[in-house]
Amino acid sequence: MTIEFKMLAWSVVLGLVQVAIAASAAILERGLPWAFGPRDQPMPPLPAVKGRLDRACRNFVETFPLFAAVVLAGGALGVHSPMTAWGAMLYFWARMVYVPLYAIGVPVLRTLVWGVSIAGIVMLMLPLV
Repeated sequence: MTIEFKMLAWSVVLGLVQVAIAASAAILERGLPWAFGPRDQPMPPLPAVKGRLDRACRNFVETFPLFAAVVLAGGALGVHSPMTAWGAMLYFWARMVYVPLYAIGVPVLRTLVWGVSIAGIVMLMLPLV
């Protein structure tokens, strides 16, 4: 298995952990009736750390499909190089660092780390175009 596919698999694990943490935070704030209910009524935003965990999770959901697409396309086309390996590792490790930075509210560094994850996606994509 290539490093790109390993990072894809670990990114799925990271995504599942983020969903579990964000959902748990929302349930702690809003209660089980909200969690089991239809959620028809809009709720106020989650406060502080709980809100940041939710937003970090949503941000992962926005970037992960792009990462998965380029890893899968590269695998299907047999594209594997040091650049694609580094791109996959940059994406995964940047996403790992992003979550705690967002949770504790670090503003500028968090955005730079997000940029590193996007650079990883670009590094995976360049050999495909």
